[in-house]
Order: sequence, then structure tokens, then C-alpha cells
Amino acid sequence: MALRTAPRVRSDAVPLRAFRSKGRPSAIAGVGTYAPDRVMTNADLAKIVETSDEWIVERTGIRRRHLAEPGTTTFELATRAAREALQNAEVSAEELDLIVVATSSPDGPFPSVACRVQNELGVPGACAFDVLAACTGFVYGLSLADAFIASGRADTVLVIGAEVLSRMLDWQDRATSIIFGDGAGAAVVRAARRGAGFRAWCLGSDGRGYDKVTAGDIPRGAYAAHQAQPLIAQKGPDVFKFATDIFIRQAYAVADAAGAAIEDIDLFVPHQANRRIIEAAARRVGLPMERVQVNLDEYGNTSTASIPLALGDALKSNRIKSGDQVLLAGFGSGLTWGACLLEWE
Repeated sequence: MALRTAPRVRSDAVPLRAFRSKGRPSAIAGVGTYAPDRVMTNADLAKIVETSDEWIVERTGIRRRHLAEPGTTTFELATRAAREALQNAEVSAEELDLIVVATSSPDGPFPSVACRVQNELGVPGACAFDVLAACTGFVYGLSLADAFIASGRADTVLVIGAEVLSRMLDWQDRATSIIFGDGAGAAVVRAARRGAGFRAWCLGSDGRGYDKVTAGDIPRGAYAAHQAQPLIAQKGPDVFKFATDIFIRQAYAVADAAGAAIEDIDLFVPHQANRRIIEAAARRVGLPMERVQVNLDEYGNTSTASIPLALGDALKSNRIKSGDQVLLAGFGSGLTWGACLLEWE
């Protein structure tokens, strides 16, 4: 029995699809992270936009964010995180069969960031491509790694979430400039022993909410000739409502698919968008905050990088041990969502 009864679903809510992992099991073998050295505090922001440290902390929980130096590319951050993940997994780049990069801030429409990372790692030949699912992208990337390994099409996969969102911000817009930061996180996924690794998934999207979080002029396209750089815009109250609801529903859905109960979850690692969203979701699911990883006070919302950055911090602080049941869950523009439950190997 779960701690609480699953929430009643609204009549207009899109149905969730959750399923068990099948085939050869896979697990995360190593995690790497990178955040730029440059830091912007809330006090720094208050000098350029009408806000204050107290106002930002109360509404978001964010105190600082790391920003890349002007001219820094997304693939540079991605490569730094990738190298650390490979080192921690004790895997050589030559062993990679697939590289997946999730990003909302690519260095251009093409080529893919993944191909540039592959070149930097010096391993031509491996399959490499990008995934665009906004803040859910890293979980989508992990699901692809699990599927490739399950089918036997790959043995070792590198999944990266990397962002330079600071170049997409209107620094006079208080609604967005206080939220986002830059960073990258990566995970090496390999075949796992039976009974360990990824147990279940919940993945989906609802295009009816495509206009809730956007970057650029939607009618003309983000890379329209008249627009030098797409800028992030969002409808905050709508996003808050959606995020809280989807966090709760997919937590129950993925636990049920895995044959687990909510109280079985040892650590919940959510997308780091807003502390109030995370606290509300944890409270309604029935998870104490002692079992929730939160680090957005340091990094802000780093989109695809937020879950691997949080996972990396949890590992560095010894919050995860072998056999722990770990829930990763995200949501993002699209609207998209994705969650997985894994037993840490």
C-alpha cells in the first residue's frame, strides 16, 4: 500500500503512460557535473532589475546561479561534464556506442551538440544526436539509453544535459531573469545486474500547453531571420499548476508500474524549477523533504542540466547507496514530462 491514495485525475487531464523496463537491464554507472565559475547572486540581480534577495528566495528558493562567460558554448559545458562522468564510471570514451545530448540552448540549429562532444572526446563512429524536450530532456535521454541497451543496440551510452540559458534571457524581465542558470550534467549508462537499474518509466507530453513556456517568436520560429536570439518567456501561474499536478501523478504512475509503493522511495530527485513546486509535490505525495534532493538555491533552474546536477550533488554528499530506490522526475516546455524509478547499483 502507498502512503496515500493516488490523486483524483481531472477530467481534462491527459492520461499518463507508465511501463516497466524490459529486456536487458541498464543502470547509471557514473555521473559528472560542471557549473561555470562565474556566480550571480540575488543581490547582484537586484542591481539590474527591480527585485530583492528576499523576494526571489520567498517565491523560488533560488539564492545564486552560475553563468557562463560570454561566448561560451553549450558543447564546452557538456564536454566537461562528460569527461567527469566517464572518469567516475571508469569507462573510456572509446567504449561509447551512443551519445545523447539534451539541451534547450544549442549553439545553433545544427550540427548537433552531441556530434561536437563526440569530436571533443575523440571517438568518431559512435551514434550521436540531440534531444529537445526542454527540462524533461535528460530523463528522455536516459530512457533512450535504457532502450538501446535493452535491445542490444548499445552497451555503453553517454547521456548529457547541458545549457547556456543566460544568452536567452531578457535581463530586464523579472519573471525569467531571476530563475535560470547555466550548467551541465552527464551520466554513463551501462548494462546492469539483474534486479538493479531502471525499473519503470513514465513519459509523455501535452501539446495543448505549447505556449506556456516558449523561446522566441512562435509564429515565425525561434531562429527567424528578424530575431538575433530567442528569449525565454513563460506563464508562471499556469506552469506552477501543471508542474505540481504532473509531479504527483507521474510519481504514483511510475511507482505503480515498478510494483513499488511511494514509501519505498529512498530519494526523490526532481527537476529543480521552484522550491515551492517541489515542496508542494512532496507533501501531497507523502515524501518527507529529508528524502528529496534540492540544490536550486545554488544553481537556479538549469533546464536539462538540473536533474543530473542534483543527482551529482546527492552522490557527492553520500545520499545514495547501493540498493536505494531513486525517483527522477522532470517536466518542461512542450508541455513534456518524464519520470523513472531505478534501483541504484
